[in-house]
Order: sequence, then structure tokens, then C-alpha cells
Amino acid sequence: MKTALLLSGGMDSIAIAWWKRPDIALTLDYGQHAAEAEIKAASVTCQTLGIEHHVIRIDCRSLGSGDMAGTEADPNAPSSDWWPYRNQMLISLAAMKAITLGVTHLWIGTVKSDETHLDGTSGFVSRISDLMAFQESGMVVEAPAIELSTSELIRISDVTPGGLAWAHNCHKANIPCGSCRGCNKYFQVLDDIGYDLDRSR
Repeated sequence: MKTALLLSGGMDSIAIAWWKRPDIALTLDYGQHAAEAEIKAASVTCQTLGIEHHVIRIDCRSLGSGDMAGTEADPNAPSSDWWPYRNQMLISLAAMKAITLGVTHLWIGTVKSDETHLDGTSGFVSRISDLMAFQESGMVVEAPAIELSTSELIRISDVTPGGLAWAHNCHKANIPCGSCRGCNKYFQVLDDIGYDLDRSR
């Protein structure tokens, strides 16, 4: 078995990297506004943990919507951070690279709170895994933290406060805006787990 993690540089995927220690991490710049900060967070995480890291760049901004793309939200959007078919897109792009590296199991950073979107549910993960396995070489897609809240994941992951301090959850920019859904989640989780990141760097 050879594993790869779709490592966005946010709290969830960084905690999974510390917890599961994948063989490879894949980070995507698909045109999202916070791409460079996400890549930096992912790169530092991989350097710290000794994980082979690949960055994939492909500009899909013209297909995006809302906060992440820096545009008005699509009329179909259930929330401001919605990007149509985003997880399907990211998994497909990551798998295109992963298959060339001999990966058999592709992990994604979905957690329990992501079930507010259909592509954050166990049903979606099961279906996309079946499709990937059917199409090319039996690759399996898994979400190891899908039954956990972010706080629960962090607590079992052994990620250090310093390791978590690198996480970039902002949806709008490379410098956290402090007001988007991603930033709000970041602050709420830190409060819940009692981390003081000012003392952790």
C-alpha cells in the first residue's frame, strides 16, 4: 500500500498528516485566492514530518464561485465558500498525479462538519472511490477523519501547537481575513482545544 494525502494546508489536512503520516502529500493551486499561503503551510508540514511533497498548479479560477475564487457566489451556492464540484475536481486532479507515483490509497481531509455539503458526506466518498477504482488501477479514495470533528481530530493526531500554527484556513486571501467561514472555524477550534498559538511558534 502506498498512500497520498490531499494536503490543503488547513487545520484538518495538517492534523491528518501528523496522525497518518502518508508517504506522499499533494497540494493543489487551482486558482483559489489563498493558494500561496496554503502551499507554504503544506510545505512546512511536509518538511517537518519528512513527507514527499508535490504541488500541482492548474488555473480553474474561471470555473470557481464565491470567497475562494474572489467572485460573486453562484445563485446555486448554499454558502459563500461554495465552489461547484470542488472536491470532485480536487480528487480527480490529485489522482492524476498520484497514479504516476504508484499511489494505491488517496486520503482526503474531510471531517464531520463537512457533511453540510454533499461532497463532504460518506456517500460521496464511497461513490468517488468506486469511480476511481473502476476507471484506473483500483485506486481507493478514503477520508480517515470523516467521523471526527476537527477538535477531535487534532486531539488524536499528536499535531504540536507549532505544527498547527502553520495552518491556513482563510478562504479569501493569503493573509487571514479574520471573518470568512474558514477563519471563523480556525478561531473556534483553537478556543475549543485551548491552544495559544502566540506561544507555539
